[in-house]
Amino acid sequence: TIALGFICSISTTEWLIVIVCFGLVLGGETFNSALEALVDLVSPDYHVLAGKAKDCAAGAVLLFALASFVIGCIIFIPKLLTLIFGV
Repeated sequence: TIALGFICSISTTEWLIVIVCFGLVLGGETFNSALEALVDLVSPDYHVLAGKAKDCAAGAVLLFALASFVIGCIIFIPKLLTLIFGV
């Protein structure tokens, strides 16, 4: 993403948006890992609610990633089309 940002010469505002998306996905993944470790600590045996908590945390990361993907497409696809095809 960083290399593509330089190649496409994205604006300062676009850089800020990309950095926030990047941070949200990494932060969400860190939160997910922490929650999974905590659930494993308090519920070492399988429990349905423990599984649901882990699934919800993983789903939150997926939502961050999907939103970041869409934002990345909105920012980068027009710039890439211009670079490649001169459109």
